Amino acid sequence: MKKLLVFVLIFLAACSKSNEEDLNNNPGGGNNPGTCVTTNMKYSTDIAPIIQANCFACHSNANASVSGFSLEGHSNLKAKVDQGRLVGAITHAAGFAAMPQGGAKLSDCNINKIIAWVNAGAPNN
Repeated sequence: MKKLLVFVLIFLAACSKSNEEDLNNNPGGGNNPGTCVTTNMKYSTDIAPIIQANCFACHSNANASVSGFSLEGHSNLKAKVDQGRLVGAITHAAGFAAMPQGGAKLSDCNINKIIAWVNAGAPNN
């Protein structure tokens, strides 16, 4: 009976919500949970959705007059890449306004995807 109780307690501890979230955390796809795929980043399928979800509240074409600029569309985003401002802002580097302003920092995976895309020349693909 004691062995059964110990087994049940171990089983329940192993299936806790935090462990379940760790097992299901697969931010970048691939076969290994917790991995972040940053190869062959494409603007249209990998980068634009991150920017749209995290930046358009302030930096869409509709809000550009308030925020000062738009990140909507490849050419607008590429301009900030070429100025060296995008990576500095999303990594919260010294001397840059931390973005998204007033929001949580992007996930490490999303930051690494953007950096990989920038390092590849920020192609419009």
